[in-house]
Amino acid sequence: MSQSDCKYGSDPHTEQSWMLHSSPMHQKYGKTPVRTFLDFRDTNEPENPDVKWPPLLSLNNIRSVSKVRLLSFLLGLTLTFLVMASYILPWEKTGLLFTPTPFQLRPVFVPTSTSAEDSSENTLIDMKLLVKIISFKLEYSPRKVPDEKDVIETEALLFSVIPRHFLPSIKSPCWYEEFPGDLGADPYRRNLFTLRSKGFKTVCEQLKINFHRHLYHRDGEVFRLRCLPYFYIIGQPKCGTTDLFQRLRLHPEVRFNTIKEPHWWTRKRFGYIHSKDGVLESFPVQDYLDLFDLAAVNIQAGINGNPSGDRSALRLITGEASASTMWDNQAWSNLHGGGEDAKSPFLAQDFIHAIQPGAKIIVMLRDPVERLYSDYLYFTVGNKSAEDFHLKVVESVQLFHSCLSERTIRYCAYDTSLSNAMPVRLNLGMYVVFLLDWLTVFHREQMLVLRLEDYAANIKVTFRKVFDFLSVDPLSEQVEAAVTKRPMSNTRRAADRNLGPMLPATRDLLREFHQPFNHKLASVLDNKAFLWSNT
Repeated sequence: MSQSDCKYGSDPHTEQSWMLHSSPMHQKYGKTPVRTFLDFRDTNEPENPDVKWPPLLSLNNIRSVSKVRLLSFLLGLTLTFLVMASYILPWEKTGLLFTPTPFQLRPVFVPTSTSAEDSSENTLIDMKLLVKIISFKLEYSPRKVPDEKDVIETEALLFSVIPRHFLPSIKSPCWYEEFPGDLGADPYRRNLFTLRSKGFKTVCEQLKINFHRHLYHRDGEVFRLRCLPYFYIIGQPKCGTTDLFQRLRLHPEVRFNTIKEPHWWTRKRFGYIHSKDGVLESFPVQDYLDLFDLAAVNIQAGINGNPSGDRSALRLITGEASASTMWDNQAWSNLHGGGEDAKSPFLAQDFIHAIQPGAKIIVMLRDPVERLYSDYLYFTVGNKSAEDFHLKVVESVQLFHSCLSERTIRYCAYDTSLSNAMPVRLNLGMYVVFLLDWLTVFHREQMLVLRLEDYAANIKVTFRKVFDFLSVDPLSEQVEAAVTKRPMSNTRRAADRNLGPMLPATRDLLREFHQPFNHKLASVLDNKAFLWSNT
């Protein structure tokens, strides 16, 4: 998984939010002395020395006041002191909590100790109430799918490049595109992906050598074969998508691009690379199609070399595996704004479906509690600890609760400002929210949803499911052994393993938070394994 999975998007509060997490308040939670000052002496000397100011409460003044007024005065003074003390004492323990988000936070006690016992007692989040709210708000009507005409008009250039129908004799979604350029020129010289990936640049340098040999000539015109992915691995981050990608490449019928996560549908077509860079030059669809030229060249070579013989090249397929495709629509939100219920009126799947209504979608999920901790360890730079993770989880849950008190589940799951404010990516574990949106455009049989726990326990069985889903031939025993015995990819770093597991209190908090989402997911998929009740 690449660093590009990090959350991005410009938000005026992001820098302030980072400062909050790095402040001494969050690091120490020590007691701050507060001086309560009540002084009846005359401390305001007049500018005119000739004017004599009597003491505020001299003995003669007090004697002149009736006993009733004196008692009333003392009683009022006592009540004032008690009210002030009621505010000062909580501040002394917790400090002032300023959170730069559009949501007003309810009071939360941030613990001075992050041991398992103390944390569970001191975290004053009414989880039972929050779980009830989530369960209630998860029962909503499906999103209104935009008209295909509106989708096409929104990205007219995209739909002018990619045709509505593909070559029927080829398994992958391919078509012939007229090649108007010089046959001796480098067709990849302007591709922006070559500037971001040395591996893809190397592939392009090899492809351009014999590029002219793989062109198709007809009626005096020259065409090149273009292909889109036959399947998409769409998520989620830290759920094993990298390992699945690397093993699938070993199947002789699969031709992957060299870039595992192009993030084109969610980011690069809008010009987003990293949040710190802001909006850069957008990657045109032609650059994205170049990623699959390796498959196209192999298919065209099979057509040219076997006009009436072996048809195996026609069964070659390609795919891509961007773990942001399932959930990330922030770039659209930042550039175009959004609707009331969700930040984006169009989601990535609307465009993919409009172009490829028959696409196959693979989703890899894992226990959202473990996913979040793995995500934290992978993307956090410096000062990582189980205690720090716990504090970030508490803050993120509280922020989500504040959003949910005013908005819908879908709004809070997609909202860019909330995502930027949360110190951990809590929303990425709300799998069912994103899955339901994908199911509004793709049929259930077009989507294969896997669990990382099953994948890790028996890779051979899982891959047979994947191969059957993709309609590719089973592997030979030799290739299957190579696929299953390959070391796991993108595993946890040694330094992160040394930090140990998350705190039991953190695990309990997250498990309770995700419980309604998991129940809904298990119901939608009709599979109790997605409850993750035994992990």
